[in-house]
Amino acid sequence: MTRTPVDVPPELFQGLRARLNEAQLVELTTAIAWENYRARFNHAFGLESEGFSEGTYCALPTGTAQNR
Repeated sequence: MTRTPVDVPPELFQGLRARLNEAQLVELTTAIAWENYRARFNHAFGLESEGFSEGTYCALPTGTAQNR
């Protein structure tokens, strides 16, 4: 879906359709389209990674309700 021109093979669509209902398909497609928009926007303005994902995890802050 993010390629230009857009190419979603029928087999992929049918596989998704077998597992997801219509609302879920719309939500998935919206998420993919939004991330594609953001990537293209960032590329157009020369925006690069800020390095936030280098740790590849999100640590819980100390003192959370779980740790009390």
